[in-house]
Amino acid sequence: MKAKERKAKVARKTRETNIVASVNLDGKGVYSIRTGLPFFDHMLELLSKHSLIDLTLRATGDLAVDYHHTVEDIGLTLGAALDKALGDRRGIVRYGCATVPMDETLARAVVDLGGRPWLEVRMACRKKKILDFDLSLFGEFFQALTVQTRMNLHIEQFYGSEAHHAYEAVFKALARALRQAAERDPRNRALPSSKGAL
Repeated sequence: MKAKERKAKVARKTRETNIVASVNLDGKGVYSIRTGLPFFDHMLELLSKHSLIDLTLRATGDLAVDYHHTVEDIGLTLGAALDKALGDRRGIVRYGCATVPMDETLARAVVDLGGRPWLEVRMACRKKKILDFDLSLFGEFFQALTVQTRMNLHIEQFYGSEAHHAYEAVFKALARALRQAAERDPRNRALPSSKGAL
């Protein structure tokens, strides 16, 4: 019996942003991303490439006002697409953990796709910006992504002060952990929960 496709497309349009995200959980890490924020595009490309989740994302927003609305709403839209693609989550591995180096930096991400949103982020890197991109906005992105994906996400960047390397390691670790958690479990087609519900 052919496995059900795990694809989804979600659109979100407000007075501040217009975003469309399409995902394929069983893809090859093919991406086409345009947010108007080059560094953010780079991070989302890493997320797609290393998770093997195909991702098409188009976003326009009030960037002349602030980047906040666009970054947060991308998290909401991408999270909703992931949640929709996961369906009832029957037969997934559910948990994922990855530790990834990037030169002098080391980061870890731990994911539980059990339906209970929770976010913890601990960054050793204290840099505030890359060019004009406020790095604190990644906290807003991760919070929105966590809530809409209905996942438990713990991120820790242990050391390394170069901001680009720090966030690259974080996004690659998240990608690898998400890939592991969303994989189909070859030994279990039931819901991965002793409660019988997620």
